[in-house]
Amino acid sequence: MSLTQSTAAERRKAEALFQQAIAAHTRWDMEVAIKKLESALKATPDNASYHIALAQMLSRAGDFDRALRALANYLRLAPDSKVADRIEQLFANGMDPVEQSLTDKMRTAQMPLDMIGAAIQMWMEFVIALGETPLAIPKPEAWSAALDYTVRKLNVRDVSLSALAEFYGVSSETVRKHHKTIVTSLDIMPCDYRYFTGTQNPLDKLVEAAELLEELEARFREE
Repeated sequence: MSLTQSTAAERRKAEALFQQAIAAHTRWDMEVAIKKLESALKATPDNASYHIALAQMLSRAGDFDRALRALANYLRLAPDSKVADRIEQLFANGMDPVEQSLTDKMRTAQMPLDMIGAAIQMWMEFVIALGETPLAIPKPEAWSAALDYTVRKLNVRDVSLSALAEFYGVSSETVRKHHKTIVTSLDIMPCDYRYFTGTQNPLDKLVEAAELLEELEARFREE
């Protein structure tokens, strides 16, 4: 069924499901978000925006294979999109300029391979998370510096923003701006499990404390 063949009622239902999926995505209920959007796509499979939104949700859920399939569907339906080149790069064999700069600089700084991998993963997820929002990359080093800075901070590694910016040959203000954009787009928290590479994540203690508090609360209220 193509979009033009969908009835008005089907399109309204699909849009309602899409809005429900967005709401679920916002509250990190990824299972519900994905199911709602897949239901919307059954009614309107030719809606390119739904496919890229599905890719965003699958990426956040860590299902990158399905996310790439959703992006392939998006490119098939919107080959002339302003973000087509950026999305197509995800299917390329080689590194893009940001990944190349990031890898070269982090290796020069003798950063661990797992942290370099986490930074590259962060970039890929960021590219997907932007959806149909265009991204200008006049200087790849600025984005690679921001990724490096973000990964170091969430892995609790001391790093000077000004020193790192100088190392990449960009301004501190640009690195700070890009860092905030990445954190906001990916909803990154301190020691975020997605990019934390250490053996013991400090967040584990918070989870244990919350579970203990919940157990103590339940016992306290027992009659």
